[in-house]
Amino acid sequence: MRAIPRAFVAVVLVFGAAVPALAVEPPPEFGTDWDDPRTAVPALERPATPSCTVRIVDEKFDDFTPYTGTFTPPAACPGPWHKVVLRMEGKVQGVQYDRLGHLEVGGVTLFKTSTPEPSRDGISWAVEKDVTAYAPLLRQPQPVWMLIGNVVNETYTGVLDVQVSLTFYTAQGRRSPPAETASDVRPLTHPRREGSALVGEVTVPRNTARLVAEVYATGSGGGCEEFWYFTAPPVVPYSCPADDGPYREVRIEVDGKLAGIAMPFPHVYTGGWSNPFLWYVLPAPRAFNIRPLRYDLTPFAGLLTDGQPHQLKVSVLGVPEGRPGWDLPTNVLIWTDARSTRVTGGLLQHQVGTLTNDSAHSLVEGWHQVDTRGEHSLKVSGYVRTSRGWELTTVEQSVSNASMHRWLGDTENPDALTATWTDTSTVTVVGRDVFPTVSRSHKHFVLDGLISVTPENRLTTTLGINDADDSLTLGGLRTLEHRELSDVYTGEAAYTLGVPRAQRNAVGTSTHRYRLTGQPGDCYDRSISTRNGFVTEDLQRCDRGATPSSPLGDTPPGAGG
Repeated sequence: MRAIPRAFVAVVLVFGAAVPALAVEPPPEFGTDWDDPRTAVPALERPATPSCTVRIVDEKFDDFTPYTGTFTPPAACPGPWHKVVLRMEGKVQGVQYDRLGHLEVGGVTLFKTSTPEPSRDGISWAVEKDVTAYAPLLRQPQPVWMLIGNVVNETYTGVLDVQVSLTFYTAQGRRSPPAETASDVRPLTHPRREGSALVGEVTVPRNTARLVAEVYATGSGGGCEEFWYFTAPPVVPYSCPADDGPYREVRIEVDGKLAGIAMPFPHVYTGGWSNPFLWYVLPAPRAFNIRPLRYDLTPFAGLLTDGQPHQLKVSVLGVPEGRPGWDLPTNVLIWTDARSTRVTGGLLQHQVGTLTNDSAHSLVEGWHQVDTRGEHSLKVSGYVRTSRGWELTTVEQSVSNASMHRWLGDTENPDALTATWTDTSTVTVVGRDVFPTVSRSHKHFVLDGLISVTPENRLTTTLGINDADDSLTLGGLRTLEHRELSDVYTGEAAYTLGVPRAQRNAVGTSTHRYRLTGQPGDCYDRSISTRNGFVTEDLQRCDRGATPSSPLGDTPPGAGG
């Protein structure tokens, strides 16, 4: 993967195996082995009901040949299901870069991930994801496709040995009722690339009453768009130019009309920020389990129920013409009205706010500085006529980005970035229930980092990431759900450039703290700290009503989403 700026290396990740004992005394620097990758993310809760596990992938990825197979629903657990859990396990040994992983079932993207960089002695990891939302897809046999593109030769020796399984938990009684999911989940049909955009079609049932799209958007594959948040206007002397600077916005259009906007928060893979020693044990937030951007398209549902294909276009605002690097797999979740043969409706309001995207450059005593301010808003209202009567859905979205990028001279050394992204959405539904339902989500992402190289060729990276989300659902005046999430990573690592691996004398510390609170009184708070590749502290301060785990944790490292 291409370095940026002049030194950057990017990598991709996944999750860890059994937790080893804490190191009594970490080594003075990184050696040839280290602890398996893990995160402080909570393990997925699993119901105490009968379950069946189906393996859908078993492959050693050593090139760019995808794995293909067939999924068959478990006969012993025919459903309905209370929960469906995806688990990916992997191991790798030797030398390898980070790699991106993409899994599809029935053409629908279920999971995107990235891999850890291995030690010479080898590592293992595991990632779990709740995929209950895709249950409608899994009721029938489906083709399976997975790719982790990899290069194996005399230098890069790491073969990625990966297995993926789905575990189906049956529904039983009131404590484990059938999961409430969409009626259908579909990929785009006839997808094609138009520049950096993805264009496809969707044909929805005539009785569709609700519609949600999800986009697994990543800037990846090396090059400038993997580090889009570092780009600068072409008039500025920087190694990664972009016509409009670093502001990016993932947009979705329905039949040519803007239907949703979202911030693509940065994905920092396991070689990111020029320094794989930051990530050998603890990855950055989102790197192991890439979350999709979700767009509520229900205001448009009544326009799409004519039985004809309609165009969906997903694009990234700010990408220079002809520059590759964005992957935009898109799914559509569909809820139908079982008591209607045809749902009709239309748009009532479509208000696109004025886009602000300003980047200002200044030069003071050899230091270049680019200050960027961007924001945008969208409000859409639409109605549908269902068997329950009229339902009015209003979607309001507001996104913003503010960043300060500073670097010294033509060598771009040191190179520093402080940036904040916000993404706020409010969905109000009138008519579906007795009282209006209001769902609000406020996402906040902060990145603060510095890369510097001394005259002795010693590279040091210092980085902090805060990924936060405050979500609230109201039914009338009653709070139905409230959740606050804080996912924080801090780390610093240094090593010597341009020397054999044994002479890098790498050192590094990192901490990952994941906090989740909800109603009523639920709490989870865990932090893991490392030094030179070994866990030095693993603390759990509270739990979400379950029995507290041991200080090292009783669940697989990295489990959860």
